[in-house]
Amino acid sequence: MLRGLGAVAMAGLLAACQVVPKTAGPAAPPPPETPTDNVGPGLPTDTDRHRVALLVPQTGPNADVGMAIANATTLALLDSRTERVRITTYDTALGAAAAAQQAVADGNRLILGPLLSEDVAQVAPIARDAKVPVLSFSNDSSVAGNGVFIMGFVPGQSVERVVAFARGKGHQRFGALVPKNVYGDRSAAAFRAAVSAAGGTLVAVESYDRSATALTGAARRIANAGAIDAVLIADSGGNAIRAVPVIKGAGQRQIMGTELWNTDASLGTSAVMRGSWFASVSDGLYGQLAGKYRTRFGKAPYRLASLGYDSVLLTVRIARDWKPGTSFPVNKLLSADGFGGIDGIFRFNSRGIAQRALEVSEIGAGGFRVVDPAPTKW
Repeated sequence: MLRGLGAVAMAGLLAACQVVPKTAGPAAPPPPETPTDNVGPGLPTDTDRHRVALLVPQTGPNADVGMAIANATTLALLDSRTERVRITTYDTALGAAAAAQQAVADGNRLILGPLLSEDVAQVAPIARDAKVPVLSFSNDSSVAGNGVFIMGFVPGQSVERVVAFARGKGHQRFGALVPKNVYGDRSAAAFRAAVSAAGGTLVAVESYDRSATALTGAARRIANAGAIDAVLIADSGGNAIRAVPVIKGAGQRQIMGTELWNTDASLGTSAVMRGSWFASVSDGLYGQLAGKYRTRFGKAPYRLASLGYDSVLLTVRIARDWKPGTSFPVNKLLSADGFGGIDGIFRFNSRGIAQRALEVSEIGAGGFRVVDPAPTKW
């Protein structure tokens, strides 16, 4: 989970489209004798643009991820050619609550971010009191609701998708291997629900501490749990590579994974992982974004940068019918048709959690191939 995160270019951009870093700046000059209508405390008042805050870490251990998201928002503003949205960035590493308070004081009507779930917990009550909705990049469903919407990739959705696919391929008896952490607990709960919903039989769920010995022991217990057709490993590709030989030692089983496998190139080089399935958002459009990002910023983006890009596309779409200076129309976020972006189509449920259209991929020699594409409409 995102807790601590242990894990069309133009020469110049119109001021209306800028991502403006929040800095101390020079001392303000004395006020004029007759104040103008567009000057007040904080930032100047916009009369023809929507003021939107971007809350991400710009310093500290997560600065690289935060800046990748901020850079992606710049690309989205450029690509959409909007003149109706102005984004100002605030550094959550200096204090998420302070960043939210300043964003509200500056007149922002929508907050994009923050990234970490613990920062969302600090930002939410401040934004709620100001009636400013929060569109967070967290994937922690526990912080969603009551004005907070999360765009992160919720693990339970990839579990549901791959289990349903496996059941459709004739697999009946399921087992799972999950780590003893928040991600593992939520994956296990989603797995149990998914197996039941698909009409399968739950044979065993084994958990383990994050050590090689514990992982091997749990894999051995799954291997000896009886007749199992398919086993989910809700962990990184590296740990899956260690566990699968043990699991398959008691007989051939279909191996399944989660969205964590989508960015792990080592899986394509492991013979033991060939034929395994996992569900994730599509990478087709992300590849184009990554290429554009490298051209403009000189390095590859973090995968989560797509969330920043898509949050801006969503904002620009809603801005067409949103009068500058008025409150953000929260009800527009609950559109049944949802939204489209780099990561495919998505929509928010009543709890404020982004439901995503996922594809199923199979690991082959040297890479992945899509075996069940993501839906293109709801």
